[in-house]
Amino acid sequence: MRITDLLKRDTIILDLKSISKQDVIHELADVLSTAGRLNDRREFIEAILARESQSTTGIGEGIAIPHAKTKSVKIPAIAFGRSTSGVNYEALDGQPSHLFFMIAASEGANNEHLETLSRLSSYLMDPVFRQKIEIAKTKDEVIQAIDEKEQAEIVDEQPTSSGSKLVLAVTACPTGIAHTYMAADSLKAKAKEMGINIKVQTNGSSGVKNQLTREEIEKADSIIVAADTKVDMGPFKGKPVIEVPVAQAIRQPRELIDRAVNGSAPIFQGGGEREDSAGGRSERTGFYKHLMNGVSNMLPFVVGGGILIALSFLFGIEAFDPKHPSYHPIAEALMTIGGGNAFGLMIPVLAGFIAMSIADRPGFAPGMVGGFMAATGGAGFLGGLIAGFLAGYIVVLLKKLFSGLPQSLEGIKPVLLFPLFGILITGVLMMFVVIDPVVQLNNALTSWLEGLGSATILLGLLLGGMMAVDMGGPINKAAFTFGIAMIDAGNFTPHAAIMAGGMVPPLGLALATTFFKRKFTKSEREAGKTNYIMGASFITEGAIPFAAADPGRVIPSIVVGSAVAGALTMFFGIGLRAPHGGLFVIPVVDGNPLLYLLAILIGAIITAVMVGLWKKEVQE
Repeated sequence: MRITDLLKRDTIILDLKSISKQDVIHELADVLSTAGRLNDRREFIEAILARESQSTTGIGEGIAIPHAKTKSVKIPAIAFGRSTSGVNYEALDGQPSHLFFMIAASEGANNEHLETLSRLSSYLMDPVFRQKIEIAKTKDEVIQAIDEKEQAEIVDEQPTSSGSKLVLAVTACPTGIAHTYMAADSLKAKAKEMGINIKVQTNGSSGVKNQLTREEIEKADSIIVAADTKVDMGPFKGKPVIEVPVAQAIRQPRELIDRAVNGSAPIFQGGGEREDSAGGRSERTGFYKHLMNGVSNMLPFVVGGGILIALSFLFGIEAFDPKHPSYHPIAEALMTIGGGNAFGLMIPVLAGFIAMSIADRPGFAPGMVGGFMAATGGAGFLGGLIAGFLAGYIVVLLKKLFSGLPQSLEGIKPVLLFPLFGILITGVLMMFVVIDPVVQLNNALTSWLEGLGSATILLGLLLGGMMAVDMGGPINKAAFTFGIAMIDAGNFTPHAAIMAGGMVPPLGLALATTFFKRKFTKSEREAGKTNYIMGASFITEGAIPFAAADPGRVIPSIVVGSAVAGALTMFFGIGLRAPHGGLFVIPVVDGNPLLYLLAILIGAIITAVMVGLWKKEVQE
């Protein structure tokens, strides 16, 4: 099947009117709906947005490929839109997107359809092909450019060169339609250019293609796993393995291949344990992976519930309480939904997804129950963490214990044995071993923090700086997780310092690009404008492109600015009951909101001045 069997003149827009990411999605969905390719336009848009929430489909180089596989698609199709002015689509390189290919795959799409849709993603890695699309004056010229590309393309799934080094790779994204194949083609193209022998396995919607054999794995010098979804790592035990997000293989193939061939890849030991290639110190990455799986799935409850709680405070801090003179029924409804329900699910969801990350689906129910017991028993966030890991490893143990049962009982394991014994053992241990000591520990920690007095400034300095060190990485998440735990324990000042520290890096860099224009490229100045919004929204990751381009100057500057903002927040005695929301929740902080704004502004200015004075002028 050809791409132009799916992309027709009636699904092409050469001049998009959209000015935002949401507008683009709706405009392209409208053209698919009008052309009769959809069963349900609203449901299709929801599926597209659900995919976007996992990671942006703005891949950089001016391209975005929103896509979804859903029953709301009547006929598999592609919609193409082009924007001359460009749209901020939250692209990986921070640049505006101009070319938009919306891929609509039906829930029952056959392999031929999926492979055709995926082939388009591969073609877009070719700059010559992209240029033809960019300059096409008519819809027919767009279709002709695609036809010519298909006729000229020779698909070769075998190793790309006869070099002495053999690198293997696996690529996989959540939907398995676009990023999976773009990452594969990016690695293959760069390996060919470098003279490196490579073979790439793609784990796509249509199944595993170009599967790596046991013999190839044994011969391989190194293996790259570029995936945002689960990949079977068992066959790679004992081999040098590099694990990265799928987007990194698209954007940085040379760096990955260099690491793969120079002997610096860590040895995969299984179970999350790695050892460097020199046989030196081992590093366990499984704990962080499981923790982040819980935290990432918990965040929607934290953000949505936290903002609803903040909205209830607009009526008065105690307005949700029917016994308080300031009582308002809307405040009570907001607090019930946000605090009583969304926040009530926060710890069980955290524990459930940690356990699921460890033991797959059988771990989910024991983890949820353990987390719920932690929440209702007063063990709080720390209790939820313990419950998640406890339940996960209990189910792993149960799997080993039940592995010797007859094959005829295989079907009852996930529906009876694992949930029954997993919930029972986790529940007993939580009830009689875990909850009481954790409650006492939480109380002691809260009392210690409250008794620090002036030393809280040092705590604010530390927490604020941690938010900027890796901008969304493990250190950042550790500080954020601590802040949520303190909110759960009734201590609201640490998280105020954490949010201030997280807002400073993007805001400080935005100010730097505004007032020190000669120190930044044109693309960086454009990204700086976006950082005003990201900083105001408490999205620290907006600083990552700047830090990646000039880490030696940018990272110290943002750490200092964030640390100062965190310390000032503590000095001013600011407390924050909502764990997310950025500028939106500042009016409802405990303490003076103007002083909180001042702390953030001072931190951002310090970052901007340090970056501006430190960086050298660029020549474009």
